Amino acid sequence: MAHRHTDKPLLGILLIIGSTVFLASSDAMAKYLARSLPAAEIAWLRFFVFVLILLPMVLAPSSGKAMRSTRPLLQVFRGLALLGSSIFFIIGLGYLPIAEAAATAFIAPVFVTGLSIMFLAEKVGIRRWIATIAGLVGVLVVVRPGTSAFDPAAIYPILSALGWAVALVLTRKITGGDRAITTMAYSAIVGFLIMSVLVPFYWVPPNWQQIALGVAIGVSSTTGHWIVVMAFRYADASVLAPFSYVQLVWVALLGFFVFGEVPDAFTYGGAAIIIASGLYTAHRERVRRAQVLIPAEPYPSV
Repeated sequence: MAHRHTDKPLLGILLIIGSTVFLASSDAMAKYLARSLPAAEIAWLRFFVFVLILLPMVLAPSSGKAMRSTRPLLQVFRGLALLGSSIFFIIGLGYLPIAEAAATAFIAPVFVTGLSIMFLAEKVGIRRWIATIAGLVGVLVVVRPGTSAFDPAAIYPILSALGWAVALVLTRKITGGDRAITTMAYSAIVGFLIMSVLVPFYWVPPNWQQIALGVAIGVSSTTGHWIVVMAFRYADASVLAPFSYVQLVWVALLGFFVFGEVPDAFTYGGAAIIIASGLYTAHRERVRRAQVLIPAEPYPSV
């Protein structure tokens, strides 16, 4: 059943901005932990906490049969896409400055445009194509392939963005058929089960400090995404999308104060192009949705 939202855009905007604090903090802690633990173990800790937080909600009598889905296979694929997005981003954080990784990962709307053509049969006009190409140019400015500043690890946040975009497209196909709690439950359980199979091959015995950080990552990430879901109760995606870029401000500040990283002019310039591309894409999405009278879907929940 599709969710109707109350039109309170200011509250939605405040919630989105609040969510970026939690999501940026999760990224910073993951980068810190990636110095000593493999990405697979960090991802397992994250999804383990996600399952623990979600389990009481799934089992509550008021939630009904939370795991009953009209499209279970799509839910599983969506969970796999989100898991891949999480792992690739954590790997990238181990090699790249946090601001550079975050800016590159915000190229996801570009991938959404391309995937929507292939899997949703959407028609994309010349203006959205120009915005898409501009976003790609922004990524090239940040990562600078072919120069001495290029780091091959830049491929990881790009793959993370691709996974996130796949999840977004699958969310569109699922929207209206499954409840939010169902989508979140599948995301948590699929990620946890897959990582539980893989993590023994990468396991490094953690100390108490590392376990505490892993739990904090799971709590912060889950809280951030839950606030995003709440925000979409009060405003459409086209209204909220511009404010999600506040996350880049927090990661830049955390990168400076925690890791001593100072983004260079190319990172700032490329991020500005990516943001401009994303904002225009969100604007065109709002126009398209207004024309065909369909509701905007929330961002993925993990």
